[in-house]
Amino acid sequence: MLATLARTALLIAAIGVAGCNDSSMKDFAPHANKPLPDKILASMKAKGMTRTSPVMARIFKEEGKLEIWKAKTNGRYDLVASYDICKWSGKLGPKYTEGDRQAPEGFYTVRPAQMNPRSSYHLAFNIGYPNAYDRANGRTGSHLMVHGACSSSGCYSMTDAQIEQIYAFGRDAFQGGQTEFQIQAFPFRMTAANMARYRKDPNYEFWKMLKVGYDNFEITKVPPKVDVCEKRYVFNQVAPDGESFDPTGACPATTQPDSLKSAFNAYQSTYEAAFNGAVRASVPAPKPTIGGIKEASIVSEWSKKRARGERVPIEPPSLNADGSSTATARMGRIDSPAGRKMAALDAEKAAKQKAEEQRLAAIEAAKAEKAAAKAQAVAEKATARINSLAEEVEASAAAEAPVATATIASTPAAAPAATQAVNAGESRTTRLKKKLLGMFGG
Repeated sequence: MLATLARTALLIAAIGVAGCNDSSMKDFAPHANKPLPDKILASMKAKGMTRTSPVMARIFKEEGKLEIWKAKTNGRYDLVASYDICKWSGKLGPKYTEGDRQAPEGFYTVRPAQMNPRSSYHLAFNIGYPNAYDRANGRTGSHLMVHGACSSSGCYSMTDAQIEQIYAFGRDAFQGGQTEFQIQAFPFRMTAANMARYRKDPNYEFWKMLKVGYDNFEITKVPPKVDVCEKRYVFNQVAPDGESFDPTGACPATTQPDSLKSAFNAYQSTYEAAFNGAVRASVPAPKPTIGGIKEASIVSEWSKKRARGERVPIEPPSLNADGSSTATARMGRIDSPAGRKMAALDAEKAAKQKAEEQRLAAIEAAKAEKAAAKAQAVAEKATARINSLAEEVEASAAAEAPVATATIASTPAAAPAATQAVNAGESRTTRLKKKLLGMFGG
């Protein structure tokens, strides 16, 4: 009797919860139930897909694209929709730690419980970070989403209209019986040209690992089976009966269908030839990439300060090639008591610094003015002295000059005496001028 009552109570509770969820979706998130546009449904039908057939997503950061692929009746997937990513934060490269603002890269799984019809960002679904690979490598973070509202701090953000369609693809596939769908997030389309561009990047080995999964999908057009062992991804590998993949343990001896091996080897041979050609060709410069855990830690610390309301640069710092970091001088907004206090202290410090600069400038100006006045006084004194001595010279020369008359002719004997007197006067004048020049630097 008690057991029956307990089962009945559980059933009633389950019905109540289900009703609440259904009501919540209808009452508070009608956009979560919007059907796909007729144009997309018609395209799907033409490609041999149903509305509820399985789905998967691919993300390419550098190209800014999110693609939706759906299974056709033959089991292979085909592209059905492509969207421009509105915003994604961080740089090319994986997410390392909580707060580094990096959008994840890797292979992730979305299940029904990760769908959020009542997101603060219109609609959202959690991509499943950290996955087994991330946890095995000590990477941290949470609540990494694909969502609407075109705002991102480590997520992939779409417009509201875009997320309504993307959400509908997942919702319909779950209604059709798919239990989970795969998201493949890449730094860029992993072509030979792009891999050649980034071959010297510190993230290159990680990207080479992702490329194996990328290539498997390109060959088969079926989402690859993803496992993790020895802290690395492995794709489309089958472990022996009774053995499994341990993310941090040794990889078991695995097998793979011969047809897939052969196709992969042929694909790889073509790729290597294209890669070698791309290395020798002129290619666009690489985009900025995350400088490993060191840069992730610097950005994470910036995020923590920002979360506490401290005033920080408006953009997170970046790690330079020489190991130093660079941050913009432009400060972010003040959005908390702690931030306002820090801003007030910064303003007070700036005011004191400005006052000190003005005081020192005034002192220097006073010194310059005093020096100029002194130089002027010296110059005026020197000018007066020169004028005085010049007057003395002129007076002396005038007094010593010979007197000539128009009525009395000079005798031959008087002429030499007069000439001597003039020469004597000129000699005295010359000596005085030399003295003046010596006194005043002439």
